[in-house]
Amino acid sequence: MSSKVRFDTWQAADGTDLMRFSDPDIEVWNGSAWVFLASTNPSVNYLVIAGGGGGGYVAGGGGAGGYRCNVSGENSGGGASAEAALNLGGTYSIVVGGGGAAASVGSRLGGNGSNSVFASITSLGGGGGAGISGGVDAGDGGSGGGASQTQSPGSGETNQGFAGGAASGLLGGGGGGAGEAGNTDGQMDGGDGVASSITGSSVTRAGGGAGAEVNGSSEGTGGTGGGGNPTQSGTANTGGGGGTSNDGNRDSVGAGGSGVVIFSVPTGVSVSFSGGVTQTSATVGDNDVYTVTATSTTSETVTIG
Repeated sequence: MSSKVRFDTWQAADGTDLMRFSDPDIEVWNGSAWVFLASTNPSVNYLVIAGGGGGGYVAGGGGAGGYRCNVSGENSGGGASAEAALNLGGTYSIVVGGGGAAASVGSRLGGNGSNSVFASITSLGGGGGAGISGGVDAGDGGSGGGASQTQSPGSGETNQGFAGGAASGLLGGGGGGAGEAGNTDGQMDGGDGVASSITGSSVTRAGGGAGAEVNGSSEGTGGTGGGGNPTQSGTANTGGGGGTSNDGNRDSVGAGGSGVVIFSVPTGVSVSFSGGVTQTSATVGDNDVYTVTATSTTSETVTIG
């Protein structure tokens, strides 16, 4: 018979083992082994989006931040279904990733976004867009950055987002989104994001940034879900990628949008945060939903239960 530290066992009158509790799990004895039955920790739904990538110095749009979700019936990024159920009880790390910087004239490559973290869940920052004649491929990330000229687009992370779009001559590639690759809706268009109703209404987030034509007049459109249009940054707290410029002006390139962490627990479950966490809460049906929009450091915490 297997054993665990700190457990109480319930037995029948004849001494046969029936059930045992070892915080936070309940197990039953099936005659030959202990079998997990349930956890006393509350069930937690989450949406964890990283910061989007910055636009490149002309041509490549920034990729959206990685998108992970376990809400039943919804999708994670990269075409994946909802992730597994999660039970939490204790103190956990929580980080909201910042958006990547817009490209500088020196590197011409947009900065990657920063990761977002919630307990064991990590979403990767979006890849930066590639720049004109920079000789550097677009950044890999949650979703990949769009390409410029002969550079390659960035790859998206499995189950988090899609790749950036390839360039076509002087037409840059759109940044990848959580819901589709860059250029899916047209050359230079950012990929669309993914919708979630975790806050009670459907909101699309994590769209890729728009690409543009090198020193030309053509430009794309940012992906649905906060992807930046040309010269515009990704929308804050959506993980949207930054849009690039079509006039060769690095001051007109958009940064990536910051990420967000949203989670829900059954109403009445205690939740508290460390001092550097910016968040709001609301009751939606039978759940309390917490939206965390910023964290001051990478060592902030949330305590559940």
